[in-house]
Amino acid sequence: MQVTPLNDQQLIISYLDGNEKAFEELLTRHKAKIYTQIYLFVKDTALAEDIFQEVFIKIIDTLRKGKYNHEGKFLQWALRISYNMCVDYFRRNKRRPKVSQTETFDIFDVLKSDDDNAEQSIMKSQTHQKIRKLVDALPPEQREVVILRHYADMSFKEISQLTRVSINTALGRMRYALINIRKMIEEREVTLQ
Repeated sequence: MQVTPLNDQQLIISYLDGNEKAFEELLTRHKAKIYTQIYLFVKDTALAEDIFQEVFIKIIDTLRKGKYNHEGKFLQWALRISYNMCVDYFRRNKRRPKVSQTETFDIFDVLKSDDDNAEQSIMKSQTHQKIRKLVDALPPEQREVVILRHYADMSFKEISQLTRVSINTALGRMRYALINIRKMIEEREVTLQ
């Protein structure tokens, strides 16, 4: 006799009825995809594990409070929570990893220097701060693409999957972000060197 496995919604109902094993099954079923998405975003194993745990704590809290609207899309909902928590992490910590110089075009090219002396280091830091302020002033969709591309080092394909837009939309948002940054530099007479 073959037993049909429970779907996500049935597992959630069973968990809410007190069956802890049901949640373990739900976690086991989806942890690889959720963890992988988080890791691809933050590119740090320990940080990915921390955020992964926070995601499932938030999921448990939401389920227990009865605020989960299933519609049969548990995985998409969980992935959205993990994505939001990753973005929140970057916002909270203002983490700005270095962007590789192998990019064909990089808005940080103005910062090139082989050996920085103290003055060059200060100038570079000030330039990074100016660029951060310009990025923060962008419309949310454009800011999101710039952060994911330059700070999280994600490909446009990964960005389009994560934000649920086409690759062309992600590319367009980046294009408009760069146009807006150039416009702000001119309007505000920002010097980056």
